[in-house]
Amino acid sequence: MRTQRWRWLTTAMALLALALFGAACGGDDEGGGGGGGGETAAEVEQHPENTTMGRIQKKGEIVIGVKYDVPPFGFRNPQSGRVEGFDVDFGKAVAEALGVRTKLVEAISDNRIPFIQDGTVDLVLSTMTINAERAAEIGFTDPYFIAHGRVLVPKDSSIRGVDDLAGKSVCTALGSTYEETLKEQAPRADLKLVDAYSECLELLQNGAVDAISTDDVILTGMIIQDDSLKLVGDDLTVEPYGGGFKRGDTQFADFLNGVLQDYKSDGRWQRSYDRWLGRFTGEKAQPPNQTLDDVLKES
Repeated sequence: MRTQRWRWLTTAMALLALALFGAACGGDDEGGGGGGGGETAAEVEQHPENTTMGRIQKKGEIVIGVKYDVPPFGFRNPQSGRVEGFDVDFGKAVAEALGVRTKLVEAISDNRIPFIQDGTVDLVLSTMTINAERAAEIGFTDPYFIAHGRVLVPKDSSIRGVDDLAGKSVCTALGSTYEETLKEQAPRADLKLVDAYSECLELLQNGAVDAISTDDVILTGMIIQDDSLKLVGDDLTVEPYGGGFKRGDTQFADFLNGVLQDYKSDGRWQRSYDRWLGRFTGEKAQPPNQTLDDVLKES
């Protein structure tokens, strides 16, 4: 079933490339939002100035860290120059709920937490997995997407899963959860850590590494760009994505989770999923119903 699913995905490469790289929707320094629909300016609640929401409203923009090289979650459209994707859509929904503009900055795996802690960004939506270690440093929203860990290799590779990675060079992003996952599940692999997943793709394409391991949806974006690649093996992990913000800001947490609940219930989550993922994978999905506490109890 899984093999058939990803074969189907490969046949849709040309169509998806057109959708990803030809559409001019969303981007830096823009308001609006999140897969369609949303609140009008007259409906926006004004928050006290001593809250994060009030400070953002006074400034007139929310700064959100997203990936710039991970289609279909966050990527710069080479035709329009705008940053688009599933994470970006949700970020715009947050901005819309505050009645402010969206300012996007690039947040790679290794700088996401520092950007939150030093105030570079107000919020990170950057394919960031919720886990207990990170939750000790930053705050998280409830999960807004569930991904799974996989391995990506060239189609002519003899690697069929994580058990075949011994003695092989495997790329993943510095600061990602896969640093530890690969050390645990493939302890004899030669781990290559880079700043951005686009670097992993280039290394795999030029033969400098044998495989890439990260979330299946990130690897899907690589297959979209290069149909000589394939996913192998079973799911390695479950990766619940959450929005990150400064630890201890309970008012902001409640606000963000309220936006997320509305985003899921009024159909915007589904429309964004269908646009960026569902219509190309052929898979149906529903928004996660777990809470942050549920995830942390399992981590």
